Amino acid sequence: MVVIIGPTAIGKSELALSVAQCFPAEIISADSRQVYRYMDIGTAKPGAEERAGVPHHVINVVDPDQEFTLAMYHRLALDARRSIERQGKLPLLVGGSGLYVWSLVEGWKIPEVPPDQELRRHLEERAEREGSQLLYRELQAIDPEAAARIDPHNTRRIIRALEISHATGQIPSRLQQKEPPDFPVLIIGLTQERGELYKRIDSRVDDMIQRGLITETEQLLKRGYAPKLPSMSGIGYRQMVEFLLGEMTLSEAVDKMKYETHRMARRQYAWFRPRDRRIRWFDIGDANDRASAMVLAKVKELIGGFVS
Repeated sequence: MVVIIGPTAIGKSELALSVAQCFPAEIISADSRQVYRYMDIGTAKPGAEERAGVPHHVINVVDPDQEFTLAMYHRLALDARRSIERQGKLPLLVGGSGLYVWSLVEGWKIPEVPPDQELRRHLEERAEREGSQLLYRELQAIDPEAAARIDPHNTRRIIRALEISHATGQIPSRLQQKEPPDFPVLIIGLTQERGELYKRIDSRVDDMIQRGLITETEQLLKRGYAPKLPSMSGIGYRQMVEFLLGEMTLSEAVDKMKYETHRMARRQYAWFRPRDRRIRWFDIGDANDRASAMVLAKVKELIGGFVS
């Protein structure tokens, strides 16, 4: 399996599509937001034409109000990898969700713990009343290792970890044992100077607005998907909901969306560390056509040696 990782907006999908033109390959998404149907623009989901040219997996698998867990992702992604391999094709795992990527690359054994809706409601009410930081500190006291993997602002994942601890009576990180996968893995990372990356992010945000992110968010609300759903809490949708509810101007919402996306990119570098020797890093530089062609040529050569 070839893995293409890096921060948001760096060009992972574009590189994967180019690679798939050179090798018989199919793409497995490692994006925690692209699993939801009807959420296309705000998740930078590959378009219908791109998906028709190169099959994509683990995209559009649940509705925005349906539960989706790491265990579900892990199972679907592994099933997709086996299916691609049986066809004699190369599986390309592509995305920036570190939790999803490392669960496959490191062979995590993920506990199948069904959601406890009553406990979840109780914890959500506490988070709203007392703040998610209090729940995060509780998780740190129970399981510092699990807490270190979770963004302190990601209330949903904090609650899920506490839910697993409550259901099993065990420390969540100890339940996630690792068994190296029985297939070789090549990890390719894309990176760029931080200021240039932020420009790419800002340009993508502006493009999302131009392409209709506001209308897409309106349609989601009309379908009955509540703003407090985990799917609707993602960057972009959350800010557009606040704009549509009159809580901020469009300019403020766009600025906040850019700021939060910059912040997410910084967190992604905590998952994909530049010093990680498992990752073959490629700096895309100023991302002009010549630089992109040079990176693609080097990546093709690397993959060619890997699969031969």
